[in-house]
Amino acid sequence: MKREMKNTGSTDAAAVVAAEWRAILEFDPDLIDPAMVRAAYAQPRLQELYPRVSHGILHLSRCTGFPSSHDIPLVYPLVKGGFQVSGASDTGVLGEVATVEEAFALVAVNLPEGCGPAIIGTANDL
Repeated sequence: MKREMKNTGSTDAAAVVAAEWRAILEFDPDLIDPAMVRAAYAQPRLQELYPRVSHGILHLSRCTGFPSSHDIPLVYPLVKGGFQVSGASDTGVLGEVATVEEAFALVAVNLPEGCGPAIIGTANDL
């Protein structure tokens, strides 16, 4: 049953995800560093995930609704320069890198097993 839910709205989900990316790519730099959004969007696997912005950080989810999936690594700028990539709450820090491009490349290679395009629904539907 869950598998059918994932497949039935895939085109709709892709359209919702694409629309949200377009919106976030246009966000004011006061909300999020545009370089961060562009670096994430440059990763094809990350383009398929649903983006959100909170406190200047780009959050990616495997679903479009709340609750979001909280299993995609996060990128944080460091005061000293560079970026920290943190995994899901139980995995800790995945690494520190010099550029935002390297940070999102690290996110892409650390996606959860079986991670595919975002679905319409919540984390409960995954």
